[in-house]
Parts: sequence; structure tokens; C-alpha cells
Amino acid sequence: MYTRRFSLIAVAALLLAGCQSTAPVAPAAAPVAAPQPPRKIKIGLALGGGAARGFAHIGVIKALESQGIQADVVVGTSAGAVVGALYAAGNSGFALQKIAFDMDEAAISDWAVPLFGKSSGVLKGEALQSYVNKAVNNQPMERLKIPFGAVATDLKNGMPILFQRGNTGMAVRASSSVPGVFQPVAIGGHNYVDGGLVAPVPVRFARDMGADFIIAVNISTQTDAQAAISSMEVILQTFSIMGQRINQFELKDADVVIQPSLGLMKGNDFNGRNQAILAGEQAAFAVMPQIKQKLKLRREQ
Repeated sequence: MYTRRFSLIAVAALLLAGCQSTAPVAPAAAPVAAPQPPRKIKIGLALGGGAARGFAHIGVIKALESQGIQADVVVGTSAGAVVGALYAAGNSGFALQKIAFDMDEAAISDWAVPLFGKSSGVLKGEALQSYVNKAVNNQPMERLKIPFGAVATDLKNGMPILFQRGNTGMAVRASSSVPGVFQPVAIGGHNYVDGGLVAPVPVRFARDMGADFIIAVNISTQTDAQAAISSMEVILQTFSIMGQRINQFELKDADVVIQPSLGLMKGNDFNGRNQAILAGEQAAFAVMPQIKQKLKLRREQ
């Protein structure tokens, strides 16, 4: 009897041991990947030319800043170079608006004395250069707070040039020197005129400066929107005609294009600056959902 009881106890012990050895073991938790931070996207702002219509750029900048969108690169042509330089120097949209309201057209107008057979422009452009340099505290381009470029045209060979270093006011002056209105600007043995001849909205140059996401602002007028009366209006209208064809190709490379509704505003209408700023704000807010959505997708890629 004792032997039988001992055998039963031994068998039970073995069964219990077997149960313990074959008990399921909880699997180790699978490693969880740490969430990746959003990819840093370098935003480029390409500001087009259009003389006094360029006040609309200020409204665009105000709208972008109100949504926390800051440019990492700024490139401008003509009027876009003027606003772009002041923005790159660290002026907010509201500061730019104050500068615009305080601007006296006479402060950037220095009439040239016409010489028989030698007149190449009614304005020298030195006043514009001084105005810009004073507004940026005489900082050279490479020392501005935001990387900045100004596009001009080499008068001899018609090639574009992107100024990124040196005298800020002089680069802006070269970019803004509409032939027949401003005298060409001599830099390094070359004469330069308005960048609108080659890049009315400098999208590709923003890309060249390293921008991943480009917001382009097109302020050019439709050629059938207004009649040109004065000689200056004829020149500005001619630029608009040339620029529209170039823009058909240039703007395709932008991620978002903002086109303020400036109606019949003429390029020499400095009195319309308030309406232009408002038009820039309205146009930017109209495409703001598109900008945010595209930026979000780009950061997640």
C-alpha cells in the first residue's frame, strides 16, 4: 500500500513539473518605433515685379506671418526685390506696412538731366539705392537675417544674374532698373537692368537657393486689363506683355502661386498702396488651406 501511494505521489509530482515546464510564456513586447519629427522644409518666397503693384507683397507677407509661415529664402525681381530686401532685413509684415505708408515717392525719384543722344533713363536710381540701404541699416546682402537674392539682367548678353552678396541697395536698384525709366547700373564692368526681362517671378532662383517649397507671388497685370497712356505706362505694359509668356513656364515650378486681384491698378499708382496691401492679404488667405495642406504632406514625406 505504501509503495502504491508513493508511486501515485511521484506521478503527480511529475505531472505538476510537466505543467510548469510547458506553461505559456508571455511574448516580449514588440519594439515600437519612435515617432519621427516632421521633416524640416525650407520655404522659399519668390516675389515678382510690377512697380507700385508690389505693395501687394506686403499683404501676402502679413497673411503668411499670421499663420506662422516664415520664409527661409527670399528672392525678388524689381518691386519684389525692394520688398524682399526689407523683409529679409528682419521687418515683419506690419513693419513693412508702416514703411510703405511712410514712403514718399519723391524719396526714391532722382530725375536725370537728359543729355542729347546719351539719355538712357529719366531716373538715375541712386535715390532708390540709398533708400533701401538706409532701410536695411546698410547691411550687405549676405548679412541680412533671411537669405536674400535679387534678380537682374545683364544688358550686354541678356543673361540673368542672381545677386546674393554685396551692396543690398545697389542689387535692388539693378533689379528694378526698368530700361527707359531708370539708367542701367554698372557693377563689375557690366551694366544691369530690370530682372523682369528674364524672371518676372523668380521661382527657379528660389529653387537654386535651396528652397524645397516655393510660394510665388505674381503681381503682373493682364495686358488687356488697362490702356497705356503715358510713356512710362507704355514701358510697364511692354514688360507685362513679355513677362506673361515667361511666367507660363516659370510659375509651373512653384508649389503655390498667389495672384492678388489688383484690377486696373497701374504700375505708377503709389496712391493705391493700401488697396494693394489688402489685395495681397486677401489673395494669400484664399489659398492658405492649400498652402497648409501641401506643407503638411511635404513634411510627412
